[in-house]
Amino acid sequence: MAQVELKSVNKAFGKVKVIRDVDLEITKGEFVVFVGPSGCGKSTLLRLIAGLETMTDGEIIIADKSVNDLPPSKRGIAMVFQSYALYPHMSVFNNMAFSLSLEGVSKAEISERVEAAAKILQMEHLLDRRPAALSGGQRQRVAIGRAIVRNPDVFLFDEPLSNLDAALRHDTRVEIAKLHNQLGATTIYVTHDQVEAMTLADKIVVLKDGVVMQVGSPMELFNYPANEFVAGFLGSPKMNFFDGEATKIGKDTGQFKGEGITTKDVRLVADGKSKGDAVRLGIRPQHLVIDPKGKLKGSVTLVERLGTETIVELVTETNTPFRFASPEAPEIAIGQTLCFSFDETKAHLF
Repeated sequence: MAQVELKSVNKAFGKVKVIRDVDLEITKGEFVVFVGPSGCGKSTLLRLIAGLETMTDGEIIIADKSVNDLPPSKRGIAMVFQSYALYPHMSVFNNMAFSLSLEGVSKAEISERVEAAAKILQMEHLLDRRPAALSGGQRQRVAIGRAIVRNPDVFLFDEPLSNLDAALRHDTRVEIAKLHNQLGATTIYVTHDQVEAMTLADKIVVLKDGVVMQVGSPMELFNYPANEFVAGFLGSPKMNFFDGEATKIGKDTGQFKGEGITTKDVRLVADGKSKGDAVRLGIRPQHLVIDPKGKLKGSVTLVERLGTETIVELVTETNTPFRFASPEAPEIAIGQTLCFSFDETKAHLF
């Protein structure tokens, strides 16, 4: 049974459609991440679920109940904002307790819930402080604690790590993952960072221009992208694409020729293609292997040594850029010409 269900949800601002016919089911206890580039509609979709925006048409169901006409406070949701949205004149305890006091919860129960949430987030020692005396990571934990005390049916996170530095983003991401495992609550999380999406999600929803491009588990989307957009968006560095033509088209596979590369059957993603049509071959940088006999040739333009990984940027003879990524630290110089082979079972034809 779906905990959250979206049926033909649309949203327009004037004549501009920002959400287009979204159908989605989120099961109880699932951690779902909405991901996509800036302006794709992911935060708007989250705000529609929260009731902070009004749909143009469609239906949203939470815990088997249509919430179209319900205000945010009656939808059984709790939201964590990018900007923390804490009351600066209140202590951490009062920030976390405020929504409960508005609901008329007894002081004893408020104290019990706040202390329990503070223990989960390891911030019992911060309850008497005000937001100004907290670090960015601590403020975000207060915002998360404020959501926890409400015992909602669904947690909504709107890019909660965007204001944190890289190290703190990683630590807080780990805390959110542990928190989800501990509470087992249904969680919908918005981010533009595909690393957050891949590491946190049970299920990823990739959006582009208000349209759902693909829904699935992180590795399903990584290994079997439904289209070129998803293939290029998920993965770091992003997938390489080479233009060429189809030399054979089967039901689920095709053969490619271009940029000096010829392949046997590779996974076919494009619909309605015939032999001789223009297609693009997609290969992830991690799937390239330096091979003197390889069919793909490129001239090195940049080498990035990251310690755990080396990323090499190259261009083909026709000036098509591509990347090679290796956990090793090979001796490669700018201007050097390298040849590569690749596992064709991991390539895609778009």
